[in-house]
Amino acid sequence: MTGKTALLLVNPRSRNGGKSLPLVHDHLTRVGIKVVRATEGFNSGSAAIRHHARDVDMVIVGGGDGSLNAAAAGLLDTGLPLGVLPLGTANDFARTVGIPLATAEAIDVIALGKTSHVDLGDANGHPFFNVASIGFSADLAMSLTQKAKKRWGKLGYGIVAAKLLARSRLFTATLEHDGRTEELRTLQVSVGNGRFYGGGMTVHADATATDGMLDFYSLEVDHWWRLLRLLPTLRKGTHGQWDDVRAFSTKDLRIRTSKPRPVNLDGELITETPVKFGIREKAIKVFVP
Repeated sequence: MTGKTALLLVNPRSRNGGKSLPLVHDHLTRVGIKVVRATEGFNSGSAAIRHHARDVDMVIVGGGDGSLNAAAAGLLDTGLPLGVLPLGTANDFARTVGIPLATAEAIDVIALGKTSHVDLGDANGHPFFNVASIGFSADLAMSLTQKAKKRWGKLGYGIVAAKLLARSRLFTATLEHDGRTEELRTLQVSVGNGRFYGGGMTVHADATATDGMLDFYSLEVDHWWRLLRLLPTLRKGTHGQWDDVRAFSTKDLRIRTSKPRPVNLDGELITETPVKFGIREKAIKVFVP
């Protein structure tokens, strides 16, 4: 891919973002990709993509899933292909599409130039790559600080999650999908576009980011120790086989709660209930192995 130019967006707050920037530059130079702008002002990622759209051939995002989320709107608006450098804590989208977690190998994937069209989820007009969740995961996102992520990595999720579980309570949610309305009491509801979330948990055993479907599940457990029993199946994506879990696939879904609750999109609290979910099929191009 010699002679191509890239807008490089590296999130310095991601787990490996700041310290990896010199290595990223070296490897991009090695494969012949010219960087026209490297930014550390990552909150304006989509704005930067729109501003430089005519000057570059691609966008390369270095960070975790929240970093990708910050670039999603700009990618949708411009149609530029996305190169992913997994420099975050969980890197679940990279795992979903098979991108290597080693920086040099991820850059080699970009250099080869093969792309695939992937779906994006949509929540109240906000795009997401992996999963949207309400309840326990949203509470976890509020409690897990950047400092904890950098210091403990995936272990940080477990430490904070254990503390939250001890005081978690069920909430009531109303679902509207596929011509039916359901009311449930749940610890967490999740709506997935990709396969992985939360550092390797699996939305559904057969989920992909290219199947044109959203995968829903609800953890309807009344005691934290029952959730511990489910953990192995949550990692495999087979939790839908348990009586404590409601699971289905759909293209459109509405969720209402008695009072507004935050909605976690790719690890970031971006919108709140009531929330309307949809799927944007084959929305963006991503460099893949």
